Amino acid sequence: MMDNLRTAANSPVLKIVLALIILSFVLTGVGGYLTSGTGSYAAEVNGQTISRAQLEQAFQQERNMLQEQLGDKFSVLASNEQSMKQIRSQVLERLINNVLIDQYSRELGLSASDEQVKDAIRNISYFQINGKFDNNKYLDFLNRSNLSPDIVAEQTRQNLINQQLIMVFSGSEIVLPGEVKLNAELLLQQRAIRLTTLELKKVHVQQEVTDKDLQDYYNLNKNSFIAPEEVKISYIRMDAADEMDKVSVTSVDIDSYYEHNLKRYTQSEQKKYSLIQLATEAEAKVVLDELNKGADFGKLATEKSTDKFSAKNKGEIGWIEENSLPEEMKKANLQEKGQISSVIKVPNGFAIFHLDDIKPQIIKPLSEVRSEVEKTIKQEKAVDAFYALQQKVSDAATSDNESLTSAEEVSGIKIVTTGWFDRNNVPAEINFGPVIHAIFEGSNLVDGQGPTGANSDVISAEGDRAFVLRVDNYRPETVQPFEQVKKQVTELVKRQKAEKQLQVESERLLTALKEGKGEQVLKDAGIQFGEPQVIQRTSQNNALVDAVFALPQPKEGKVEYGSVKNSLDDVVLIQLDKVTPGVISEEQIKGMTDGYQNEIGNAMLESLLINLREKAEINFGHIE
Repeated sequence: MMDNLRTAANSPVLKIVLALIILSFVLTGVGGYLTSGTGSYAAEVNGQTISRAQLEQAFQQERNMLQEQLGDKFSVLASNEQSMKQIRSQVLERLINNVLIDQYSRELGLSASDEQVKDAIRNISYFQINGKFDNNKYLDFLNRSNLSPDIVAEQTRQNLINQQLIMVFSGSEIVLPGEVKLNAELLLQQRAIRLTTLELKKVHVQQEVTDKDLQDYYNLNKNSFIAPEEVKISYIRMDAADEMDKVSVTSVDIDSYYEHNLKRYTQSEQKKYSLIQLATEAEAKVVLDELNKGADFGKLATEKSTDKFSAKNKGEIGWIEENSLPEEMKKANLQEKGQISSVIKVPNGFAIFHLDDIKPQIIKPLSEVRSEVEKTIKQEKAVDAFYALQQKVSDAATSDNESLTSAEEVSGIKIVTTGWFDRNNVPAEINFGPVIHAIFEGSNLVDGQGPTGANSDVISAEGDRAFVLRVDNYRPETVQPFEQVKKQVTELVKRQKAEKQLQVESERLLTALKEGKGEQVLKDAGIQFGEPQVIQRTSQNNALVDAVFALPQPKEGKVEYGSVKNSLDDVVLIQLDKVTPGVISEEQIKGMTDGYQNEIGNAMLESLLINLREKAEINFGHIE
């Protein structure tokens, strides 16, 4: 199926229909967004680079979005080095996917017009107030995210292109209504149940334990009561963000960067085309003859073109750059506004093309992009300065291995000294995976004995931060004495006993219920089933729903029983009274069919990305 899709997608007529204007922005296309003038890169995809600076910009954008969504909780996420590293990797993977999709889309001739991009941005609910686009909210977002309108537009364009691909893919698969109906009836099935709960906490408080119980448990589980190893350290923290305030950008820097990256600020010549497509060459020649006699192109396209997509718009295709033209249009060789082609053979018939208009090549003047150029240069200089600082600190820490004093002098950054901490309670400022590894598993400790007295190498951490450190003091892990953990052991032994008792009791009750003796047994236990309730598979996603729908359908006049543990480890007894099949209307079937179709499209887009990645040449550079 993928081969058939690729063949259809490469059809020149499909290219003509879907080829739209490539907007003139400071950064032309996703390729422009991801290509940098710097020599170092985060990744290279089929020869197209993703620079460190652009990865950092995309990462910061992601951080800002998460911070807005999570509010105060974001600080917990940000302090977790592993989580931030994972987010950075996900951002890089997304940038790589964008490049691959963009490259493939260019092969197909897919793009998105000015108006489509503008409409899509205006329809983003985040930028709206009372359902209407609010420009101030949009500008505030750009300012807080450190983004230009061009980058937002290009990201929006990529989303639109992805949607086009999904539409092409999902349209190639058929979902049968009968299949949808059967799945829907199962999904919407209703089950009438009643519940009663055996609470663990009530059994827990009834438990009694002896000193022997506690001592035996402690002796068998001493490894559960280990006081972890602890350290005190000194460190110097370097942050790339601090370098931004130290670097400066001159007019010479800006002029030079602009001249060497002029292509990034250039929009190629664009031509606007229209199309009339006919089934046979004879029909096409008749229409061409009418056009040569002065007939209106748009009127004939509307009346006679077999390409319904463009016929609805008087044959208009849109604005296309020269390098996006399919071969058939290149053969037409239209150079002057108003020029009409001869009859051109295309896979689905014969076509006549019309050159509606021409936009000359446009180079954005430096005055228009100066602030953005300055920001880019400053960011790249700051990154370079950050790595230079790390080298100086590394040299100083290596030369004077007895303390961090020399490193403090060359960096101008004060040494920080911590109190005692273990690997599960690391101070927030140094709570990063590589730092923790260097402290507890690196060369700064002699295993189980103490610090080596040496300085560490420079340790790179998430968010363009780096550290050099030394372990000042050390306490090895030890087994906590019984008296110190007696209260904790008491609760553990009581819970263990309560869980066993609750399991025996629930199994006894469930057996009695299944044997038809449940009424008296429940009464003796002081519990009863609650009021009837109806649930569906879609009600919620938890263990109770799974347990209810795992029960067999009760026979006429009978009930079924089951049990499940809830999140508190209580045992919930279930009485299943009745099963009602789901009901779905024809209109709902159609809606669900569209949903399945869209899911298939998304799945196929995933498959396409896997296929593209397998064939692509991807090299990873420096991303820390």
